[in-house]
Amino acid sequence: MLSDKLRQLQQRRPVTVIGSAVIDVIADAYALPWRGCDIELQQQSVNIGGCALNVAVALKRLDIDACNALPLGQGVWADIVRNNLHKQGITSVIETDRGDNGWCLALVEPDGERTFMSFTGVENAWTNEWLARLPRHADGLVYLSGYQLTASCADLLIGWLALTPGVTALIDFGPRIADIPPERFARIMACKPLITLNRQEAEIVAELYQLPDETEALGKAWLERWHAPLIVRQDKDGAWYFSEKGCGQAAAFPTTVVDTIGAGDSHAGGVLAGLAAGWSLNEAVTLGNAVASWVVSHRGGDCAPTRDELLLTHKHV
Repeated sequence: MLSDKLRQLQQRRPVTVIGSAVIDVIADAYALPWRGCDIELQQQSVNIGGCALNVAVALKRLDIDACNALPLGQGVWADIVRNNLHKQGITSVIETDRGDNGWCLALVEPDGERTFMSFTGVENAWTNEWLARLPRHADGLVYLSGYQLTASCADLLIGWLALTPGVTALIDFGPRIADIPPERFARIMACKPLITLNRQEAEIVAELYQLPDETEALGKAWLERWHAPLIVRQDKDGAWYFSEKGCGQAAAFPTTVVDTIGAGDSHAGGVLAGLAAGWSLNEAVTLGNAVASWVVSHRGGDCAPTRDELLLTHKHV
C-alpha cells in the first residue's frame, strides 16, 4: 500500500536538481489571445516557479535532501525567488551577479489547461565553473529539464552528464521536446537517462522517431532502440513505465483539477523521491501519481504536499 511505503520513505541515494527558479505570473483567461486582439485577464497569483524549483519543493516536502543547483541572480525577480526559497528552507549552490532571474506568464483556460510565455534569465547561463560546484555521486540521481536542454547551455550540461558515470538522470523535456535536435537527442540518450513524457509529448516523440502511436508498443520500441527507461504520464489514466526490469501501468489517484501548472514537475519530484529511497520504478511512479494528483487540485505549481498530507489523503490506499 502507498501509505505503508510512505511511512518507510527514507533516503538512500543522493539527488541533484539542475534547472531554473523563476517567477510565475498566473492569470485566468477565458480563451487564448489571437493576433491583434485584446483580452481581459484575471490575475490569480504571483508564485515562484520553474521546473527544477517545483521538483526541489516536492523533494523538500517529502523529506528528501537534494543539492539544488538553481541559479540565483541579482534583480527584482531574483530577490523574490531568493526570499521565497529561504522561507521554504531551500538553498542553491549557484549564485551569480550576471543578471536577473527569468519570469513566465501562465494563462489558465477554464478547463485548467495552461499556456506559458517565458522570459529567460540567469537560469540558462551555465558555465564550467558552476558545474564544478556540483557533486559527482556514482549512485546519484540528477534532474534536468528540457528548458535547459534546448538553451545555449545544453551541450555543456550534456557533457557534464556524460562525464559522470553511474549517475541516473531523470529528464523531463516538457513542451520543448520538439525543439531537441536529433543529434543532441542521441547524445542525451547515450547517457541512458530515465525520460518522462506526458501524453502529447509521447505523440510528438512517436512522430519524430517513427515509433508506434499506442503507448505500450511505443514503450517497448523505446526500450529496444535506446535501452533506457521511460515514463508516459496519462493524467487521469495514470502513468505507464518501461524499463529492462519490467513494464506496467501505475494507477491514477482521482482528484478535482483546479489547474495543471507544475503537474509534470511534481510528478518528477515524486518519482525522484521514490527512486532516492530505493523503491522500484513502479512504486516511484505511483508516488509521482499521488504527488501530481495533489498539485493539480491546488493553485500554482509550487504547492507539493508534505508526506503527512499525502498520508492523510491516501491513508486507505
